Amino acid sequence: MYYSNLVSISRLERNPTVKNEIQSKAFGRSIPAGFLTYPISQAADITAFKANLIPVGNDQLPMLEQTNEIVRKVNHIAGKEILVECQALLSNVARLPSTDGKNKMSKSMGNAITLGADYKQINQAVKSMYTDPNHLRVEDSGNIEGNVVFTYLDAFHPDQNYVAELKEHYQRGGLGDGTTKKILEACLQDLITPIRQRREEYLNDKAYLVEVLKKGTEKANQETQLVLHDVKGAFGLNLF
Repeated sequence: MYYSNLVSISRLERNPTVKNEIQSKAFGRSIPAGFLTYPISQAADITAFKANLIPVGNDQLPMLEQTNEIVRKVNHIAGKEILVECQALLSNVARLPSTDGKNKMSKSMGNAITLGADYKQINQAVKSMYTDPNHLRVEDSGNIEGNVVFTYLDAFHPDQNYVAELKEHYQRGGLGDGTTKKILEACLQDLITPIRQRREEYLNDKAYLVEVLKKGTEKANQETQLVLHDVKGAFGLNLF
């Protein structure tokens, strides 16, 4: 709420991530206020813990830029550094595409492979992945650019030398999409299965989860109330 007094509507509308989402959801000018101000809410989440290193996809870089703008404005008003600027922590693959290659991988759009995905869901997701539409026969040379299967192999396969060999083979011909998808599926099954099993163990112990959430909430409140006090002080709103 306090940060929203420091950011104009025009600045929010210029945010590239917000602009792309507005376009993909076909909002036009009927943009929900909560959606438009999401970058401010995200800035609050980050600064409330004085986080300085944020693991994100590259589509979230404009969000961090806007967060740092807010940090600088608050510090300027306060006349001292009460918030800290943050920087992005990007992985080798900064953003995963959806299985159809048209959008980013997103749970809300129903094109994500979740950490709770079972064997069948992973199998179906990999089978549906976009490859090279011109790679019609196994003996044909294939294109790896925009090929979702190879994007995921780059991101998750533990042997990148083997992936490089697969790329060369695919590009010169003689390697079918069915084979590359089987290799990727085996990789994802090995990666996700133990995570899914561990996740199921925790979900079966609801009392433990509630206790973790309770303790985490208490600790978060302690930390964020200190930051909130400093921010309110910058605005001259602390009465004691």
